[in-house]
Amino acid sequence: MELTQCINYLLTIAQHSVFQFLSNQLSEYDITPSQYGVLSCLWAKEYATPKQISEILCLETSTISGVLDRMQKKGLIERFVNKEDRREVRIVATEKGIALQQPVQDIIERVNEVVLSNFSEYDIAVLKQNLKSIASTKYMM
Repeated sequence: MELTQCINYLLTIAQHSVFQFLSNQLSEYDITPSQYGVLSCLWAKEYATPKQISEILCLETSTISGVLDRMQKKGLIERFVNKEDRREVRIVATEKGIALQQPVQDIIERVNEVVLSNFSEYDIAVLKQNLKSIASTKYMM
């Protein structure tokens, strides 16, 4: 099979293109797409653990740890030890992190609109369903 017809290649270049576009849009607020993902998890609830965040974002816990370190240095999040279970660390968005919610969500809406602008509503629904199907399929290792 020619490389440019391989599903992995097509998904990779599509993801890279969207990632670069989103990165450029988010740079105004000095956050990355990964940091947006973490903030999005925290905007939805009071706190989350690193493990919960890594599961939602489908990233390794070690990857999330580095993202959280950088976000804490920027003052976007804080870490707290659960007083009832000292083994659990809870991540919360700071006021600075919470203040980014509306402008960043506006960027996300715009990026989605631009990326999907050449698709009909039906095609968008089919694309999303197909991507979800690929993501949820368990492949033999």
